[in-house]
Amino acid sequence: MDLRQLEYAIAVADHGSFTGAARAVHVSQPSLSHGIRTLERELGVDLFTRLGRSSEPTVAGRAVIEGARQVVRDMAELASTVAAVTELRTGTLDLVALPTLAVDPVAQLVGLFRTQHPGITVRVHEPEDPVDLERMVRSGRAEIGVCDLTTGGTGLMRVELFRQEIVVVLPPATELPDGPVTMRVLAGLPLVASPIGTSIRRVLDHALARDGRTAQIAVEMASREAIVPLVLAGAGAALLPRSLADEAARRGAQVRTLQPKLGRRVGLLHRGTHLSPAAQAFVDLARSER
Repeated sequence: MDLRQLEYAIAVADHGSFTGAARAVHVSQPSLSHGIRTLERELGVDLFTRLGRSSEPTVAGRAVIEGARQVVRDMAELASTVAAVTELRTGTLDLVALPTLAVDPVAQLVGLFRTQHPGITVRVHEPEDPVDLERMVRSGRAEIGVCDLTTGGTGLMRVELFRQEIVVVLPPATELPDGPVTMRVLAGLPLVASPIGTSIRRVLDHALARDGRTAQIAVEMASREAIVPLVLAGAGAALLPRSLADEAARRGAQVRTLQPKLGRRVGLLHRGTHLSPAAQAFVDLARSER
């Protein structure tokens, strides 16, 4: 059976005749009659008693029509739900982002997205390890990952957005000559850093390794929220994206560029399969803002 046959049966019951039902559902009477006969054969019962030009449901027919009405209502509700998701009037978007990217660019992009699509709920997950981020995208737990494309994303679709500058943030009382901080000077500073394997730590370790040096880690802290307070309290210097460093500067920290300059390629990852309407809209928005 199909939905159209159920609609035919409901129409006959509502209009009391095959002629009136055919007119109501905009098909020819022979087509409607054929649909009803097919449904009766599939169910193994007569649905209507034919009384001249009128028709009345049989006992079995009344039971079938009651169920048919519920099926049609459920299908209409399902179609409405699908249309709402497709038209971005409702739904959920799962993102996964490195913690240092949650402020820039994720906060801005999510804000713009919610302004355009207020019916969509956005859930942002923040794993510490880029490997975990990629795993969440590959598994489908999140549709889109926002991460450092410099070292990640192999085998996934990559959408590069911009290059993010990494700078050094120093305690307020630090005394250093003016100008950029070299790798030699950076290696001599006590540093507040995130754990090995995290994105900014990778930038730090790789940059110093290229210069034949290693970091002097004074405090290793997984919590990104604690890094700036530790720097301001004099625990050590830290590498941060420019946007976070500017906020630290407003709170009294010193900010210097690095020599050579350091940065990372920020972008989106997704599996390359069909994206949900919400995910595709987010990708399109991110592309338009880069």
